[in-house]
Amino acid sequence: MVKRLVVGAHYGFNDWLLQRLTAVVMALYTVLFAVRVILLPSYDVFSWYELFSGSFFMRFATFLFFMALFYHAWVGVRDIFMDYIKPISVRLALHTIVAFLLLGYAGWAAQILWRL
Repeated sequence: MVKRLVVGAHYGFNDWLLQRLTAVVMALYTVLFAVRVILLPSYDVFSWYELFSGSFFMRFATFLFFMALFYHAWVGVRDIFMDYIKPISVRLALHTIVAFLLLGYAGWAAQILWRL
């Protein structure tokens, strides 16, 4: 019997699938946002304000885009750290820093979008 050495967390298929789904969400939002911007009557601050404050859907879609972006970034950065940062204490510190930054960015995005 061969003893296998298990290395890393092996999140595997779930993270692969979720990263593809978040990419699809971001791509769809990019198309939606581009169409909405092209259809703006003018490109002044009032039109931009109306784009987000006049529609709950646009604020929700933008927030969903940011959540997908942050999760997509988390999976990618976490995998890079697991592959290339060998000391566990350094990897844990970097994971913690990135997790807190992404959570802070998510809160900041929510504050900006729902402050309008």
